[in-house]
Parts: sequence; C-alpha cells; structure tokens
Amino acid sequence: MSIADLLIGLLVGVIAGGGLAWLAINAILNKKKASILSEAEKEGEAIKKDKILQAKEKFYQLKEEHEKVIKDRNRKVQSSEDKLKSREANLSKRVEQNKKAERDINSLRGSLEKQLELAQKRKKELDKAHAENVSQLEKSANYSADEAKQELVKALKDEARTEAMTHVKTIIDEAKLTASVEAKKVVIQSIQRVATEQAIENSVSVFNIESDEVKGRIIGREGRNIRALEAATGVEIIVDDTPEAIILSCFDPVRREISRLALHQLVSDGRIHPARIEEVVKKVKKQIEEEIAETGKRTCIDLGIHGLHPQLIRMVGRMKYRSSYGQNLLQHSREAANLSATMAAELGLNTKLAKRAGLLHDIGKVPDEEPDLPHAILGMKLAEKYGEKPDVCNAIGAHHDEIEMNNMISPIVQVCDAISGARPGARREVVESYIKRLQDLENLALSYPGVTKSYAIQAGRELRVLVESEKVSDEQADGLSFDISQKIQNEMTYPGQVKVTVIREKRAVNYAK
Repeated sequence: MSIADLLIGLLVGVIAGGGLAWLAINAILNKKKASILSEAEKEGEAIKKDKILQAKEKFYQLKEEHEKVIKDRNRKVQSSEDKLKSREANLSKRVEQNKKAERDINSLRGSLEKQLELAQKRKKELDKAHAENVSQLEKSANYSADEAKQELVKALKDEARTEAMTHVKTIIDEAKLTASVEAKKVVIQSIQRVATEQAIENSVSVFNIESDEVKGRIIGREGRNIRALEAATGVEIIVDDTPEAIILSCFDPVRREISRLALHQLVSDGRIHPARIEEVVKKVKKQIEEEIAETGKRTCIDLGIHGLHPQLIRMVGRMKYRSSYGQNLLQHSREAANLSATMAAELGLNTKLAKRAGLLHDIGKVPDEEPDLPHAILGMKLAEKYGEKPDVCNAIGAHHDEIEMNNMISPIVQVCDAISGARPGARREVVESYIKRLQDLENLALSYPGVTKSYAIQAGRELRVLVESEKVSDEQADGLSFDISQKIQNEMTYPGQVKVTVIREKRAVNYAK
C-alpha cells in the first residue's frame, strides 16, 4: 500500500468518525433540548397558576374594600335620613305647640277683655262712690276738697323734703367712700384709651443699688433719711417694689444729678443719717458747680472760642443740665454754633463771631435768677454785662425777633437756631410745657414772705413749701397753705389737684469752742 492510500483511508476514517460523533452529539442535544423545554413548560404553567391566584386574591381584596366603602356610604346616608326624620318630627311638634300656644293666647285674650270690662265698670262705681263720700265730708266738715288737697300736699312736701335730705346725706357719704375707686377707674380707662407723649423720660433718673437691703437704710427710721434727702435736694425719691433700683423724680436735672451723686456717696460710705445727708449734699453741690465750670471750659476749647467771661463759661456749662422742648440745650447750642460758623464762612463773614453768637444765643435760659423777661432779651443783657461785642449781643437778642437786627450775623444765628431745633425728633413741646408749669408753681410759692424754698414734686401734684420759723408761726403756716392753694386754683392751669404742704422747722445751733 502506498502512502496515498493510507492517507485517503485515514481521511475517510476521520470523516466517518466525525459524522458519527456529530450524530451522537446532536442526539444528546436534542434530548437536553426536549428536557429543557419540558421543564420550561412546567415552570410556565406554575407561574401562570401563581399569577392567576394573585390576581384572584387582588380582585377579592378590591371587592371587599369596595363593599366596605359602599357600606360606609349607606350608613352615612341612613344616618342623614334618620336626622332628617328627627328634625321633621321636632318641627311637627313645634308646629303643634305653636298652634296650642296660639289657642291659649286667644282664650287668654278673651278672658282679659272680659276682666277689663268688669274693671272699668267697678272703676265707674268707685268714682261715683268717691264723689258721694267727698260731698258728704265737705258738708260735715265745712272743708272744701281743694283746701284739703292743699293741706295734704303741704304735709307731703315737708315729709318728702325731710326724706330727701336724709337720702342726700346717705348718697354723699357713699360717694365719698366710692369716689377714690371710681376716680382710679376713670384714670385707668383714660390711660388705656389715649396714648400721648409723656415727659417722664426727661424728669426721672434711676439709681441702681446692689441689693434691696440698702433701701431700708436709705429710708431710715420712720422715713427720716428720705425726708431729709428730699428736703435738702428738692427731689422726690420713690422707693417701690422695683428690684435693686430707686427712682429720682424732678423736672430740674441739676437737682436730680445732685440727689443721684449724694445717694451714691452715702451708699458707698455706709453712714446714712440726716446730718450726714446735709453734709454730703453740700459737697455734691460744690462738685456739680465745679463740673459745670469744667464743662463750659471744655465746650469753649472744643469750639475754638477764646476770651469768654468766666460767668458766661459757667452758663455754658449749666446748659448741659437744661433742655429746650426736650432737646439738650448744650447740644443744641453747639449745633447752632457750628452751623453759624459754616454759614458765615460760605457768605464770607466773620466765622468766629458767628460761632460765638451761636453758642451764646440761649444763655438767657440758664440764669441764676429768672426775671420776667424773654430769654433772648435776658441773654442779650447778660452778654452786654460781660463785655461781648455789639454784633454778638444783637444776634442773641434778635434770634426770636424781640429786637431789630442790625448786622449780618443776626439772621444767620436765627436761621441756624431754627435748623437745629426743627430737625425731626429734636424737640418735644410736652416736656417744655411740663417743666414751665412746675417752675411757675415753685415761683408762685416763693413770692410769699417767709418762704425760703419751694419744691414741686410728684409731677406737680404736690408743692412742698419750706418757711422760716422766726417769720411764720404755726397758725400763719395754715393760712399760708390755704392762700397758696387758692392762688394756684385761681391763676394756674393744671391737671387733677395740687397738694400744698407747708413745712415749718425750728433749729437751734451753737458751737462749743
């Protein structure tokens, strides 16, 4: 055999073996495919049955929910029907009741008409019998009906007058008992209904203390310390339930500051009694005077104003403790001075004179004594007295048109005063009128002979007048209190009532040397 025959035989064998192998593999694959298809069909049937079961369960669930909703709706409809039936029954009952009531009213009306007819008949009979009795009485007593009526009326008038006086006295006594309560109600209602601007912000200071135990020491035994402090400073000291605070009330800020500093020193020192209070108040007054002078000097230095008389410097310092319609007077004067200098510079005028006049234009509001002159005229006289130039004096006196302007600085000061006071929120009329009323109240009491001091406290509801014991006796003190109260009533306008208290104290002082 040749190699070619071997190769052909080998190739045929390989082809035959491959064909047999393919047939065998194909048979195996067909068996597996049939098996897989069978299993898939079984699984599909199982899934189909499962889905059908789930669908049935969902259907039954939805059916139950739907039936529940229908039952709820039916129940609500039934409830509404029951309510309607109940209302119909009630309405029927009411209609029957109304018909019955109407029948009762008609029957009652008929009965009343019958009774009214009987009453009218009886009245006629009584009137006839009364007329017969009156005529018989007139014949027997020789006394006419008109005369008897007059006597009866007179007797009744006397009796009624007596009873009326008794009732009036009773009503007056009851009114006295209830007047205080009713007045408080009226005041509270007025305060609640009306919200107006108040002056308390410019007339009250709060003195803080470390603990409420200090309040007892400040009040003193039977209130002697607080009375001594009020008499020495002229400030009302209010000790109430406010924790760790005492309220100082006075329209004069200098007095209020003196009282505050004196209280501070007394509390810090710990020794609080009337003699010590008077000593401390004197020291504090001296300190305040020094502080006023220092404030005036510092203001002049800040503004670059030189050569001012010491008394004018002192008055400038006093402006710190004064207000004009609620606006701080020193701040207002500094504003007017700076504005005047700026405006004068724009117009090519003397800026130093303008600034000087702007600062001093309101010194007439802070004199040691207050004569009955407008503050512009008084300020001009003070400036002339202490050697200020004529232009400055004219600007001070003319800034409210009391005198004629004779230079260019005067209208500048007038305009700058208006600019400083007219800006929104700068001034408040209520505060100024309040302070002016209290000052007039004190000055009225000081016009009487023998009066040394007078203090308006409690927002002008009380006036305390201190008199010299050598010049005013106890009986004269009673008369003085009455005279002052009558003068206040006749000459002043004030809300509510003003209590006038005259204090007469005798002091004997000697020194052992």
